[in-house]
Amino acid sequence: MRIETARMYVRNFEPDDIEDMYEIFGDVETMKNCEPAYTLEKTRQFLNEFCVGQKGALAAVLRETEKVAGYILFKPWEDGVYEIGWIFNKRYWRRGYAYESCSAVMRYGFQALGLHKMVAEAIDGVKSVGLMEKLGMKREGVQRSQTRDNDGNWADLYLYGILRDEFEAG
Repeated sequence: MRIETARMYVRNFEPDDIEDMYEIFGDVETMKNCEPAYTLEKTRQFLNEFCVGQKGALAAVLRETEKVAGYILFKPWEDGVYEIGWIFNKRYWRRGYAYESCSAVMRYGFQALGLHKMVAEAIDGVKSVGLMEKLGMKREGVQRSQTRDNDGNWADLYLYGILRDEFEAG
């Protein structure tokens, strides 16, 4: 699979993506609102088992450099519904890459796969929620003090979704 955008393309992960993935998943700041940073071995296992083996995520690749700048979770949630999520290398934050690649994946999901809905969740109530809303997703709920952050503090879990007709109208 290959989805083209102006500055990027999105494709299936490959085992050779390990160095770029480790730059993302091994970084404490990047993983702050996800889970503790991964070791190289944990990154390799996750890449091979989930990203490559189960095809549970996609690589957001910069056209000019062929560097994997981001990880896009894209997996079935239930019939006609997929979960989408993202983690991008902090060197590429605030440049619109996550929006560009995630909106292309959403378009692919609704148009090529005929999905009914896409859902996302995050504990980051600022950056992640801002991107979800920019992508046209609507807040469907907040599970108060639902999970712990990496410091062990209780955190709210923000739940968002978008229906195909909302995406097409947007």
